[in-house]
Amino acid sequence: MSAKAEQRQRSHKAILQSAADIVRQRGIAGARVADIMSGAGLTVGGFYAHFKSKQELIDETILRTVGASWERLFASVDTKPAADRLEIFLKRYLSTTHRDGDARGCPFPAIVGEIATTAPEHRGTLARTVEPLVERLTELLPDIHDQPRRRLVAIGLVALMYGGLSLSRAVRGTALSDEILEACRVLSGLAIRQVRDEAP
Repeated sequence: MSAKAEQRQRSHKAILQSAADIVRQRGIAGARVADIMSGAGLTVGGFYAHFKSKQELIDETILRTVGASWERLFASVDTKPAADRLEIFLKRYLSTTHRDGDARGCPFPAIVGEIATTAPEHRGTLARTVEPLVERLTELLPDIHDQPRRRLVAIGLVALMYGGLSLSRAVRGTALSDEILEACRVLSGLAIRQVRDEAP
């Protein structure tokens, strides 16, 4: 790879990292291209050498950021006993550490509401990040004959995860915030045990 190509690659990565930081802090609407480029140590004029539009940048940022978040949360889970893997992942996601770690945590709480209302152009990209997680959680659930129901439980767990973390972050600093996380952990555990009881 030439020095020029290497520099372009570094710049591209810096732009995505800056975008990820700003999107987590301010959401999609608050992620101005000028601020993103400044955060990457680059001029605004260089933006179009990397992306056709802000939409393309945000889409790539969502895919990259969510992927990195899942990678961290699933780290070493496969080394644990098979029956415990899903609950370990859910406890990590629904933890005070994850709630308070906005800089590296799940970006869903910062973007899902906007995508549902004012930024619908990113819906397809969001679905592309949710589907692999649903598949992974489905695989981690106990195997039962009713596979469609197993998938529905996995989708429910994803919704519980996101909703619980979002609400907990929204009321952070109150006793209710911790209670929300605990309630979601309890409910997710009950759902997993229900599926386990139905397994052959």
